[in-house]
Formats: sequence, structure tokens, C-alpha cells
Amino acid sequence: MFLPTTREELNALGWPVLDVILVTGDAYIDSPYIGIAIIGKVLLNAGLRVGIIAQPDIHSGRDICRLGAPRLFWGVSGGCVDSLVANYTALKKIRNQDDYTPGGLNGKRPDRAVISYTNLIRRFYKKTKPIVLGGMEASLRRVAHYDFWSNSIRRSILCDAKADYLVYGMGEKTILALATALQAGKAVHELPGICYLSNAARTDYLQLPAYEQICQAKTAFIEMFKTFYTNNDPITAKGLCQQQNPRYLIQNPPCAYSSQLELDAIHGLDFERDLHPFYRRMGPVRAVETLRFSIPTHHGCYGECNFCAISVHQGRTVRWRSRESIVAEARLLAAYPDFKGQILDLGGPTANMYGFECTKKLRQGSCRKKRCLFPNICPDLAIDHGPQIQLLRELRKIKNLKHVFIASGLRYDLIISDKIHGMEYLREIIRHHISGQLKVAPEHSADHILRLMGKPEIQQLLHFKDEFYRLTNSIGKKQFLTYYMIAAHPGCHQSDMQRLKQFSSHHLKTCPEQVQIFTPTPSTFSSLMYYTESNPFNGRSIFVEKNKAQKQHQKNCLFLIPPHF
Repeated sequence: MFLPTTREELNALGWPVLDVILVTGDAYIDSPYIGIAIIGKVLLNAGLRVGIIAQPDIHSGRDICRLGAPRLFWGVSGGCVDSLVANYTALKKIRNQDDYTPGGLNGKRPDRAVISYTNLIRRFYKKTKPIVLGGMEASLRRVAHYDFWSNSIRRSILCDAKADYLVYGMGEKTILALATALQAGKAVHELPGICYLSNAARTDYLQLPAYEQICQAKTAFIEMFKTFYTNNDPITAKGLCQQQNPRYLIQNPPCAYSSQLELDAIHGLDFERDLHPFYRRMGPVRAVETLRFSIPTHHGCYGECNFCAISVHQGRTVRWRSRESIVAEARLLAAYPDFKGQILDLGGPTANMYGFECTKKLRQGSCRKKRCLFPNICPDLAIDHGPQIQLLRELRKIKNLKHVFIASGLRYDLIISDKIHGMEYLREIIRHHISGQLKVAPEHSADHILRLMGKPEIQQLLHFKDEFYRLTNSIGKKQFLTYYMIAAHPGCHQSDMQRLKQFSSHHLKTCPEQVQIFTPTPSTFSSLMYYTESNPFNGRSIFVEKNKAQKQHQKNCLFLIPPHF
């Protein structure tokens, strides 16, 4: 069932009042890919009455008041994407469309949506139940952070939103524990996975440099971010405390990751996998086209690319669903009347991290002083594409299922390093699971920029390219690699982009079409480099392009046709 979003639906269900009301910056898509839908279904499954208000009008009470006030709490999310990333390009131009809004209209999601929605609730419900923040926007802005759009250090979003609690990370276990405690009238301040503001410091927690201190000294901001980053693993993390004029932001240690049994249970809930009818009448939502017939296989990523926030939000430990759970979902989708025989994507943050992890990490938590894949793949990570090969072969046996595509990005260095199943896996996806092209993301070719990005050396890409085309040709298919590149990353000069153009022409035999200008999003090492203009790992100064026109020139450089063409 869809969660109710109108008073008429509440009346039909016989629900005079809701326990929880969730407010989101996306249209309401009831899908296991959508965080707010997962939270809603988890709470519903626990016996709570849950409603959703999606993309409310912030200028009136028309939307925010239509379900009344909740009995336990409000849950507020900016949506699947930070609202400022959703609304603006890397050059701070308004985006032409929003893939999570009916009709693709940009403007339904306000800037700093989490703050706007919380203010909206406070305006029409002066004395109400707790307001709980969650989702990507809140999770990545939970401590003091660099904000690219205002070019300033901002306090925790809890301070600006004036909410009561913040649930960070994936949140499904934390929100259930929070709801259970509130229902029982118990205190919630010791629950793992939450943040709150206090008039007093937690002396038993790690003390981050104060907000005023990091505003005055970039070295203090670097120190703060490193401590924050290394305290995200549920096994090893300490609680954090940061003074924020004049109160204190308290971050409890993270909640334990969901087990495979728990992940299977979540993905086995009754999702409609469609846009709620109330929003469907406003126009199609582009994201539904892909999400409706795609299957998420795992959470987390140990790639730790410095420009990516997945490690901070989802975690550095990969947790995967059982093969039985994924196959059951595929069979369910194949039985839909409008199913056209294609699973459009089978994957996660990185598709080929399914089914294996470092056993040491699972026991002792993520390493504090080294990474799984950079600068080299750790020998403790026993790379094994065997489980995903078995999964793919089992999916191909399902009736009415013609194709299962892997559209999520792949780590080619993992494939090259898997000496037992790597080439077998590559052969498998070339033969059965790509539609003409395979996406890979080298991001750049210059060694010094790849090191700043936390990406593998370019020789790995060239090795993978040769193997890809060798296997493609051996089975008589015409398929291609598509390369994703980043312009204007910290450390990148115009001359570096010119060399990337030459590299692409000479070695990749193509002109990359998928090029984005680096966007400094909250809570990433690359954003830290952008703000401080230094390498946080060695303290050395680095060049950072901050001029909009020069950033565009870096991107355009890849599309200029060299004289010898």
C-alpha cells in the first residue's frame, strides 16, 4: 500500500490521527530506492500509523496542515539529493529540471529544504511533537561544514533548522528505536545514530574544535573534519561534541549496520514501486522510469573517493542482501503487467562490491590509517566476484526476464585484481548484462589529481580497456566503454585538462561525453581541499580553480577537436 498523503486516504483507512508524519523534498515514490519510503514502511511494519507530505508549499499551510499533527514526531528530509545540489549546477546556475519532481519542474523543492520545511512546521504548529531530521541533506550537514553555495562555514543544520533530533546514516534502525522510545515515554538522548543540541558539553565524547575556531583557522577545520570522518564506523567510532555558539552539538556513536536478515526484511516490505496517485496527476517523475524496474543489491562503499559522500552517509562497510531476496524481488517485478522484460539496473553505490568484504573489518571495524582500495588494494580484502556471477546466472533463469542490466558504476581495479573470477565476471557482463556500453569512472588521467581524488592509477584503466575490448571482440559484439570525467577538481589546472584530452584521444580513442565540473558537496575530503586550498593528508598547498569561467574552460577543453583529427 501507499502511505497516506491526503485526509481522504486517512478517512478510508479509519485513521483519525497519525503517529508519524514524514515531510520530503521529493515527490512521493514508494520504492526501496527512496529513503523516506523505506523509513515509512519500516515504521508502518512496526504497527505505527505513518503519512507522507511531499514537496509542501512553503508559503502557506495548505499542504503541511492537511494531515494534522502527528502523535509522536515529524520526520523531515530534503529528499534523495541535497536540495542545493538538486537545484543548482556546479557553476551555481539553476538546473533545468528536477528528476524527482512531477513534470521535471525545478522549483518545487526549496533551497535548504530541511530548514524550510522545519520552519514551515513551526509556523503552523507552535507547540508540536519533536521534529526529527534525516536523509542525505541532514546527514552530511550534521556537524559544522563548508557550504559551497554561501562560500562559508555553516553550523550544524540542527542549529539552523531548530529541530529536536537528527538521524544520520541510513537511519532505518535508528528511527525505529527513536519511535519506540518516544512511544514508551523514554529518553532518547543515548540512542546510537542520533545528534541533538545541548546546553552542556559531553565530556565523555571526543571534543571537536569549536565552530568559531574552525571559522578562524583552516587548520582547525582540517583537524575537525579528519576526526569527524574517522568516527563513522559503528564498531570503532566515539561520540563527538562540538560547541556551536553557545550550545553544543552532540553526535552519538553510529547505529550498528543492518544485518543481511534485516536488509532482506526491509526489501521484502510491500512497496508499490510507483509514484503516489496524488502526485502522478501533476505529471510524470523521471526517476520512476529507472527505479520502478531496478533492484538495489547492497549498501555502503569502501571506494572512499575523496569527492564522494557515500562513505560518510552509507558507511565504508558493504552489506548485501541474500541471493534469495534479490531473486524473489526479480520474480515479483517480472510478474508486473507492464514489465517489459528488463531489469534496468542491478547494483548499489558500486555494482561489483556485492558479496565480499574484509573479514577483519567486519570484526574490528574500518581501519583508521589506511583505505581498502587506495593507494593500492589492501591484501586483506579478498576480492571475489563469484557471488555476483552466481546471482546473475540465477536471475537469467527467471521467466519473462529477458535482460538484467548493470547500469551502476563499476570499479575496474577490483575486476583486474580478482585473479580467480575477475575475467569471468567481465565476460559475463559483456555477454549478458550491458546494453551497448559500460560506464566506468576514471575521472582523470593525471597521477597527481588521481591521488587527490583517491582514485586508482590510470594504468589500471588501460589494462581494463584492453581486456574489455578483447572479450567484446571475442564474442562478436560491438560494445563500448563510456568514461566519466571531472573538471576543476582541486589540484587541476587547465593544462591538466589539455593533457586529459590528449590522453583520451590517443589511449581511449574517444572524446569523453560525460564530463562534470567538480561540485564541493558537504562532508567530503575534496570539499575540504576546495575550501582550504591544501592537501589535508600532507598539509601542502594546492591550486584550486574557483573562477566560474575558468571552470567552464576546463570542461570545454575536453570537447575541443585537436588539430590532427
